[in-house]
Amino acid sequence: MNQAFAQQHGKSRGEMSALCSLLKLPENERKERGLLYTPAEIAQQPETWKKTFELFQRQRAEIHEFLAMAGVWAPDVASRPTVMLIGAGTSDYIGQSVARLLRKTWQCDVTAVPSTDLLTEMESVLLPGRRHLCISFSRSGDSAEGVAVMQKVLAIRPDILHLVVSCNVNGWMVKGTEAYPQVLRVCLDDAVNDRGLAMTSSFSNMVILGQCLAHSCDLPMYEKIFRKVVSGGRNFLPLAADCAARLAQLSLTKACMVGSGPLRAVARESALKVLELTAGKTLTLSESALGLRHGPMAALDESTLFVCFLSGNPTVQKYEMDLLRELGRKGLVNNRVVVSGQALSGAGSLAEHFLLPSAGSPVADDYRPAVDVIFGQLLGLFFSLKWGLQPDNPSPTGAISRVVQNVTIHA
Repeated sequence: MNQAFAQQHGKSRGEMSALCSLLKLPENERKERGLLYTPAEIAQQPETWKKTFELFQRQRAEIHEFLAMAGVWAPDVASRPTVMLIGAGTSDYIGQSVARLLRKTWQCDVTAVPSTDLLTEMESVLLPGRRHLCISFSRSGDSAEGVAVMQKVLAIRPDILHLVVSCNVNGWMVKGTEAYPQVLRVCLDDAVNDRGLAMTSSFSNMVILGQCLAHSCDLPMYEKIFRKVVSGGRNFLPLAADCAARLAQLSLTKACMVGSGPLRAVARESALKVLELTAGKTLTLSESALGLRHGPMAALDESTLFVCFLSGNPTVQKYEMDLLRELGRKGLVNNRVVVSGQALSGAGSLAEHFLLPSAGSPVADDYRPAVDVIFGQLLGLFFSLKWGLQPDNPSPTGAISRVVQNVTIHA
């Protein structure tokens, strides 16, 4: 996989992209520097998306029947279930990335609910007599809060159906639920069960699976979009890597990520990736373009990297462009980056760096998260190296771990 990436993204002058250079390091050096997993897991994403799509194709009939049983396509729209997309941290941002798309295609109430909230507020979320469908996203399938939430819902509401999307065939959510007929399990390829601390390919592949769920009724239509997503990811990897590597060499100690709609989830996940992979040495925040002015803008200064995942919606885009111009006019930050789904005239006045994942026809915002988040992942990777950390395990104090542990579940 590393060699294939190197061959595909080698530059015409014999140079390599910054990511490719890391992948080409000898294995013993990658292991010593904590680079054995994270760079490869970022680089493999477009190719693994194809495997996830093929997996969905194989399980589509079973999944479609399960969703029909849950009432997703009931003729009476009012009788359709309230769909809860459940996860913690990055897995919650998966739900936030696909909630709007699912709501539009399924025409029912869909909302992302963090398992960390659901565990403590379940009584106010699960309405008596209301039809629900739970869709849980989890890399490990073993996080304490996610398992506890699922166990509790299975116990008190056996009428609720559960769709589990995980990357670990041996996790409790997959193995431990085999006896429950109201649970359907979709387990992605083991290659995307990221071994590094940070979720990278596990995030984007579960997002792709969520997009497939949204188009269970019209998969051939989605396949046309999906091909553009894969192409965009391939094109974006070397561009985003080189930009992230250059930015990591600057004296930047903070990062602010902005996005709207599904790209708001990308901004949140990108901020988390930089925070996790730098062990908090790079402080981050995320907001919407309009929300930033209501207080958070006070944190911006010359040491802040500002990243805008620019919406393709013309109206939303105007608000975001206004903000970018305001930051330039006020001189609040020295480094603005725009990640856009389409080419824009006058882009140079908006930001110091303009990244375009695909030169082809634009992809709607609902389908951009898996591609756009690559830039946030790469920022985390190269900023981690700049701070002298090991990206595979950047937290020397053990403040965070690959699977959240030591959570006491209280009755």
